[in-house]
Amino acid sequence: MAAKILIVTGDAAESLEVLYPYQRLREEGYDVHVAAPARKTLRFVVHDFEPGFDTYTEKPGYTWPADLAFAEVDPGQYAALVVPGGRAPEYLRNDPELRKILKAFFDADKPVAQICHGPLLTAAIGGLNGRRLTAYPALELDMQAAGATYRDAEVVVDGMLVSSRAWPDHASWMREFINVLRAKAPLS
Repeated sequence: MAAKILIVTGDAAESLEVLYPYQRLREEGYDVHVAAPARKTLRFVVHDFEPGFDTYTEKPGYTWPADLAFAEVDPGQYAALVVPGGRAPEYLRNDPELRKILKAFFDADKPVAQICHGPLLTAAIGGLNGRRLTAYPALELDMQAAGATYRDAEVVVDGMLVSSRAWPDHASWMREFINVLRAKAPLS
């Protein structure tokens, strides 16, 4: 039976930051589940970088069904966690069920991949103190306030935590996360 990986997300998550790891990890042979505040069809967004804008732009993205509600998740059933970005982490960090899930993964020292605004969730449980990481560059001060050492790099690996800035860094992010998974949660 394949090891299971959990993706935690919600409406307004960045489409690519949910769907790329979902497909890439399935391609490796992992069983991947998406959890959200409720079982429903999620509405993702597309963040793009366009000339003339000081920050990213946002457009409607794909829809995708959540397999589980946060309240239904048993973290002990999962080998690793993926935390996508987009705007979803801004409100998801207030969800007590999600904070319990995140805390369980960090307490058990299981692999966690986070990208873009995803580290806002990790910060909400105090999981960044003393860590090295990267995130969307606009979050540098937030990451430092959460006790982390921020690096502006495609990917940063700190033990079981693998972080990346945004979807343009996907190849490096998933390459390093899969290396961690192969060591900590092998398929066979």
